[in-house]
Amino acid sequence: MQADDARYLKRKYKGGSLDVHPTEKALVVQYEVEATILRETGDPMLGERKECQKIIRLKSLNSNTDIASLARKVVEECRLISPSRLPEVEQLLFYLQNRKKSAGRLRRIGDCLCFVYSEKKEKKQIKPRDLTPFEGIELDEEANINSIDDYVELLYEDIPEKIRGATLILHLARNPDNLEELLQNETALGALARVLREDWKQSVDLATTIIYVFFCFSSFSQFHGLITHYKIGALCMSIIEHELKRYDLWQDELQKKKKADILSNLKKEYEKALKKYHGLLTKQEQLLRVALYLLLNLSEDTRTELKMRNKNIVHLLVKTLDRDSEELLVLVVSFLKKLSIFLENKNDMAEIDTVEKLAKLVPCEHEDLLNVTLRLLLNLSFDTGLRSKMVQADLLPKLTSLLGDEAQRQIAMCILYHISMDDRFKSMFAYTDCIPQVMKMLFDCVEERIDAELISFCINLAANKRNAQIMCEGNGLKMLMKRALKLKDPLMMKMIRNISQHDGPSKNLFIDYVGDLAAQIGLKEEEEFVIECLGTLSNLTIPDLDWELVLKEYNLVPYLKDHLKPGSAEDDLILEVVIMIGTVSMDDSCAVMLAKSGIIPALIELLNAQQEDDEFVCQIVYVFYQMVFHQATRDVIIKETQAPAYLIDLMHDKNAEIRKVCDNTLDIIAEYDVEWGKKIQSEKFRWHNSQWLEMVENRQMDEAEPFMYGDDGEPFLQNGDILERPDLFYSADGIIPADGAISPEFFTDFQNGDLLGPQGFPSSVKGIGQPESVVFILSVWC
Repeated sequence: MQADDARYLKRKYKGGSLDVHPTEKALVVQYEVEATILRETGDPMLGERKECQKIIRLKSLNSNTDIASLARKVVEECRLISPSRLPEVEQLLFYLQNRKKSAGRLRRIGDCLCFVYSEKKEKKQIKPRDLTPFEGIELDEEANINSIDDYVELLYEDIPEKIRGATLILHLARNPDNLEELLQNETALGALARVLREDWKQSVDLATTIIYVFFCFSSFSQFHGLITHYKIGALCMSIIEHELKRYDLWQDELQKKKKADILSNLKKEYEKALKKYHGLLTKQEQLLRVALYLLLNLSEDTRTELKMRNKNIVHLLVKTLDRDSEELLVLVVSFLKKLSIFLENKNDMAEIDTVEKLAKLVPCEHEDLLNVTLRLLLNLSFDTGLRSKMVQADLLPKLTSLLGDEAQRQIAMCILYHISMDDRFKSMFAYTDCIPQVMKMLFDCVEERIDAELISFCINLAANKRNAQIMCEGNGLKMLMKRALKLKDPLMMKMIRNISQHDGPSKNLFIDYVGDLAAQIGLKEEEEFVIECLGTLSNLTIPDLDWELVLKEYNLVPYLKDHLKPGSAEDDLILEVVIMIGTVSMDDSCAVMLAKSGIIPALIELLNAQQEDDEFVCQIVYVFYQMVFHQATRDVIIKETQAPAYLIDLMHDKNAEIRKVCDNTLDIIAEYDVEWGKKIQSEKFRWHNSQWLEMVENRQMDEAEPFMYGDDGEPFLQNGDILERPDLFYSADGIIPADGAISPEFFTDFQNGDLLGPQGFPSSVKGIGQPESVVFILSVWC
């Protein structure tokens, strides 16, 4: 086929999908162009298809625009849109008109476009703004892709010509359509990389321009291999490190000149140096911004990010936080936020003063900078040590003040929630206006379920006594109870439960609500809600509260007994029932009522079933402890049940709290019952001396241990039972204290009267050659 045969060019347009622009008020029309070259005879000679898009900007679209009229006008003026698609255009325009006001999304379901409202607010994604043209990028000529070879030639000239050539190539690279062609030109890219490597120290403008060219490639993931090939990332790291050192030198020189000018009263020299410094600083920040943005794009690959960490990228970024340029700071903080999701990077940030520098940026007038700073602080707040640094940096009142800013409220509250997890810092919230603000948010919430972050934060705050008192001020508790009981909200009831655990004025306020809480237990309410109601009642250890009346009025005894059966409900609910029984058992009449109902055997059965659960065991033993205070229930426990035997078994439990409660309960039982008292004393004695008894029974006696024998070679123990040798443990005046300094010879000498000196005092208290460790084991527990 000859070129001369071509006579006609035929274009055919085929409409495609129709959608909204992601950021602008515009429609995006996707279409296909089929170009065919025809011969003179009309036969097709050569054909090609290309997918294109057209953007229809709707500058006049606002809240008062007539959507139907505008849709008709769009269809009439754009030949790519078929008139049959008018309803679809109207729907898209309606979405654009309301996009900023709603949290909805336009989704395609099958062949239809549907506007779907989202229940949750979409998270605002904060990204560094696109790089803007900087001083020196302007040219008096238009770059042409066909002249690329001429621009490469300029890279071999002097610095000014190199800057001009690099700038012309940059103009081409800023158009994404040219990147594929530039990619094929290895000569141009190789020359740019070489010039950057050799001459970046000679000209900041040259370095900035060339890095900007490679930044254009870095915006697309498929070109990252090209940047890696020319090692631009590593070179950028070196450039950034060098520029930060230069910045420190400029600062030192400026301070020296300032001091010299003050001494010599020459302000002009300092003002001249300051003006030069600002000029250099502006260019340096342009260089840092484009280099860091390139590295941020490359860090999409975690392997590349790891290489950056090995080259100390975190320290470089944190050092850059001292700058004043808001655009540069947005980029730096965004980079740190991305890095902070990895533990190693977070640890690097913890080692240096990252939090202290970020605290200076909160609050700030630049909304994007403030938002991304808060997001970085949120990532760091998962670390306990960094949370402590945030408090030390005085961030608590600053974050509290941001609760009034609707744009930043959610993130600020999440950070405050993390801080409130630490008991050390809960009390600090009482000295800010945080609690009144969150209480107002609770009461202003019109939805049935409060935001999880808000109610969780309130639950943490209520765990502190002073905070709880502030929450109860005025009608605080009344409004909380009203909302919780109306909506049956388990999380709000958990907050109320935390408030109820504190002794003092706040606890007495709950007397008015005992009936409301007790009424929820018998009803078939949600189990989580009932658990919190039971927990709240269990905290009300108020002397003036008549628990007997409450149990009778709301018929709670059968409910409590039925829910003690293993497997009758979830373990959490059964545990709360046990705690509730422990609380009401402090009342004499209630304890009798519960004992008569058969709750004690049910508790023993539950103890057998849950013996591996320390919390269950501890709470059940505490119920026994409360009941042995009262005569009627004490007799039931001692004479009609085997509870004392179980307590003796638990006396040596691994859990310290269980041992403590058992010991206190057994002491009371031993005081009132002689028989059980002997058993308890014997068991304590045997346990205390079990190690020594076991050693004596199993140890082989030989001559290598002379301290076990008397002077005549007869063993002290002879063939008798060690427990039948009271002289080893007792003196004429009672039990001799186990101070680790008394040997068996002491007792023999004492009985023979050989131990007393001239004044009637013991002449010796320590056996010769007697190991002190053995003497300690011989001591008696009483």
